[in-house]
Order: sequence, then structure tokens, then C-alpha cells
Amino acid sequence: MHVRDAMSKAVLLVGPEHTLRQTAQLMAARRVGSAVVVDPDGAGIGIITERDMLNALGAGLDPDVERTSGHITWDVVYAGPAWTVEEAAAAMVRGGFRHLVVLDGDEVLGIISVRDILRVWSAKGATAVA
Repeated sequence: MHVRDAMSKAVLLVGPEHTLRQTAQLMAARRVGSAVVVDPDGAGIGIITERDMLNALGAGLDPDVERTSGHITWDVVYAGPAWTVEEAAAAMVRGGFRHLVVLDGDEVLGIISVRDILRVWSAKGATAVA
């Protein structure tokens, strides 16, 4: 199966000026673990995840003051829609992350997460390999 068939097409987009609280509220309302950050004046497309939020809160930062721009991951590994879910899973394992932004050129098509991959594999009847 390909990434385009497993990804979530409903992507939460936020701007760099959203506060961490605003971003967290949007993520909670949509029940997603990440948001794509589009900064036309910055480095392009980034991502902010639950882990980024936890790191900021754990460091004692004020979520009503801190802007998303200060917590964006810019060195994002992007997946192509034609990647297999196995390729996406391998990229996640190598990079130590749980979300991949899916791009076609410069266009954000979706996000594939570990949850999406597990859903696909469990539906196919995947079993553990000894």
C-alpha cells in the first residue's frame, strides 16, 4: 500500500504566530498529534508535534506567550505519495519521529502517522515476526 492511500488528508495548518496554547487547542479539537506550520516568510513548511509542546511546557515556558515559530521542526523528512507504508515506517524509525508530512512538489497532500501505518497493517492482518 502507498502513503497516499494511508495518509490523513485533513491536515491541520497553523501559522508561526499562533501561541502554543492556540496550536494545542486546535490539535486537541481535531484529535491530531501534529500540525503543519506554513511560514511564507520563513523556511517554508515545518511541523509542530505533541513532543514539541511537551518540551516547551517541561521547560516552564508560558503557552500563552510562546509562539509556534519558536518550536517548529524545520528539518522535516517529507514523504512522497508514492512511497510505500513500509518506506514511511522505515523513515520514521530512522529519524525517531511519528509523523511525516506528505508532499507533492511544494503542495502538502497530507500527513501519515504511526497510527495510520498501524491501522493499515492491522487491517491487512500483519503478524509479529520472530
